[in-house]
Amino acid sequence: MDMKLELVPIAVTDVDRAKAFYTTQLGFTEDVDVRPTDGLRVVQVTPPGSACSIGFGFGASMYDDIEPGAVRNLHLVVDDIDRACAELAARGVEVSPVVDVGGGVKYAWISDPDGNTLALQEMPWRTGDRF
Repeated sequence: MDMKLELVPIAVTDVDRAKAFYTTQLGFTEDVDVRPTDGLRVVQVTPPGSACSIGFGFGASMYDDIEPGAVRNLHLVVDDIDRACAELAARGVEVSPVVDVGGGVKYAWISDPDGNTLALQEMPWRTGDRF
Protein backbone atom coordinates (compact mmCIF):
# COMPACT_ATOMS: atom_id res chain seq x y z
CA MET A 1 0.00 0.00 0.00
CA ASP A 2 1.41 3.38 -1.04
CA MET A 3 0.88 6.43 1.13
CA LYS A 4 1.99 9.87 0.04
CA LEU A 5 2.32 12.80 2.38
CA GLU A 6 0.90 15.68 0.37
CA LEU A 7 -0.06 18.46 2.79
CA VAL A 8 1.17 19.79 6.11
CA PRO A 9 -1.26 22.32 7.62
CA ILE A 10 0.15 25.20 9.64
CA ALA A 11 -1.50 28.09 11.45
CA VAL A 12 -0.70 31.70 10.67
CA THR A 13 -2.09 34.97 11.99
CA ASP A 14 -2.09 36.82 8.65
CA VAL A 15 -2.76 34.71 5.56
CA ASP A 16 -1.63 37.35 3.06
CA ARG A 17 1.62 37.96 4.94
CA ALA A 18 2.31 34.21 5.13
CA LYS A 19 1.51 33.74 1.45
CA ALA A 20 3.92 36.55 0.52
CA PHE A 21 6.67 35.05 2.70
CA TYR A 22 6.35 31.54 1.30
CA THR A 23 5.96 32.54 -2.35
CA THR A 24 8.06 35.69 -2.68
CA GLN A 25 10.79 35.12 -0.12
CA LEU A 26 11.08 31.31 -0.07
CA GLY A 27 10.15 30.82 -3.73
CA PHE A 28 7.35 28.30 -3.15
CA THR A 29 4.72 27.85 -5.86
CA GLU A 30 1.21 29.05 -5.09
CA ASP A 31 -1.03 26.07 -5.89
CA VAL A 32 -4.31 27.19 -4.36
CA ASP A 33 -5.82 30.35 -2.91
CA VAL A 34 -9.58 29.95 -2.70
CA ARG A 35 -12.49 31.16 -0.63
CA PRO A 36 -15.11 28.46 -1.29
CA THR A 37 -17.56 29.93 1.25
CA ASP A 38 -17.81 32.96 3.50
CA GLY A 39 -15.37 32.67 6.38
CA LEU A 40 -13.22 29.99 4.73
CA ARG A 41 -9.92 30.53 2.94
CA VAL A 42 -7.53 27.82 1.81
CA VAL A 43 -4.00 28.55 0.60
CA GLN A 44 -1.60 25.84 -0.49
CA VAL A 45 2.05 26.43 -1.44
CA THR A 46 4.70 23.94 -2.53
CA PRO A 47 8.49 24.10 -2.31
CA PRO A 48 10.22 23.82 -5.71
CA GLY A 49 10.81 20.15 -6.50
CA SER A 50 8.59 18.85 -3.70
CA ALA A 51 5.48 16.67 -3.83
CA CYS A 52 4.40 17.83 -0.36
CA SER A 53 2.76 21.20 0.20
CA ILE A 54 2.14 23.50 3.14
CA GLY A 55 -1.40 24.70 3.69
CA PHE A 56 -2.76 27.59 5.73
CA GLY A 57 -5.85 29.72 5.88
CA PHE A 58 -8.82 30.24 8.17
CA GLY A 59 -12.26 28.88 8.82
CA ALA A 60 -11.28 25.20 8.89
CA SER A 61 -10.35 23.19 11.96
CA MET A 62 -7.11 22.00 10.37
CA TYR A 63 -5.89 25.61 10.60
CA ASP A 64 -7.87 26.92 13.54
CA ASP A 65 -6.97 24.05 15.90
CA ILE A 66 -3.23 24.75 15.60
CA GLU A 67 -1.53 27.57 17.44
CA PRO A 68 0.33 29.95 15.09
CA GLY A 69 4.05 29.25 15.35
CA ALA A 70 3.55 25.75 16.78
CA VAL A 71 4.90 23.84 13.77
CA ARG A 72 8.59 23.12 14.20
CA ASN A 73 11.39 21.88 11.99
CA LEU A 74 9.67 21.02 8.74
CA HIS A 75 12.65 19.74 6.75
CA LEU A 76 13.48 21.20 3.37
CA VAL A 77 16.20 19.03 1.84
CA VAL A 78 18.60 20.97 -0.40
CA ASP A 79 21.55 19.80 -2.46
CA ASP A 80 23.79 22.74 -1.51
CA ILE A 81 22.97 24.35 1.83
CA ASP A 82 25.43 27.22 1.46
CA ARG A 83 23.92 28.21 -1.88
CA ALA A 84 20.37 27.84 -0.52
CA CYS A 85 21.20 30.01 2.50
CA ALA A 86 22.77 32.68 0.29
CA GLU A 87 19.76 32.75 -2.07
CA LEU A 88 17.30 33.01 0.80
CA ALA A 89 19.33 35.71 2.55
CA ALA A 90 19.39 37.68 -0.73
CA ARG A 91 15.56 37.54 -0.65
CA GLY A 92 15.51 38.98 2.87
CA VAL A 93 15.05 35.72 4.80
CA GLU A 94 16.86 35.48 8.12
CA VAL A 95 18.83 32.22 8.03
CA SER A 96 20.75 30.76 10.96
CA PRO A 97 24.40 29.84 10.54
CA VAL A 98 24.96 26.40 8.97
CA VAL A 99 25.63 23.65 11.50
CA ASP A 100 27.46 20.42 10.56
CA VAL A 101 25.99 17.70 12.78
CA GLY A 102 28.37 14.99 11.56
CA GLY A 103 28.58 12.60 8.67
CA GLY A 104 28.36 15.51 6.28
CA VAL A 105 24.81 16.34 7.36
CA LYS A 106 24.28 20.09 7.64
CA TYR A 107 21.40 22.19 8.88
CA ALA A 108 20.29 25.81 8.89
CA TRP A 109 16.98 27.13 10.21
CA ILE A 110 14.49 29.74 9.15
CA SER A 111 11.22 30.95 10.64
CA ASP A 112 8.10 32.25 8.98
CA PRO A 113 6.55 35.51 10.26
CA ASP A 114 4.53 33.57 12.87
CA GLY A 115 7.45 31.54 14.22
CA ASN A 116 6.78 28.24 12.44
CA THR A 117 10.26 26.88 11.75
CA LEU A 118 11.76 25.14 8.76
CA ALA A 119 15.08 23.32 8.72
CA LEU A 120 17.20 23.39 5.61
CA GLN A 121 19.02 20.05 5.47
CA GLU A 122 21.88 18.88 3.28
CA MET A 123 22.83 15.21 3.23
CA PRO A 124 25.86 14.14 1.17
CA TRP A 125 24.06 11.07 -0.20
CA ARG A 126 21.12 13.21 -1.44
CA THR A 127 23.04 15.41 -3.89
CA GLY A 128 23.69 15.37 -7.62
CA ASP A 129 21.81 12.63 -9.46
CA ARG A 130 20.60 11.15 -6.15
CA PHE A 131 18.84 14.34 -5.03
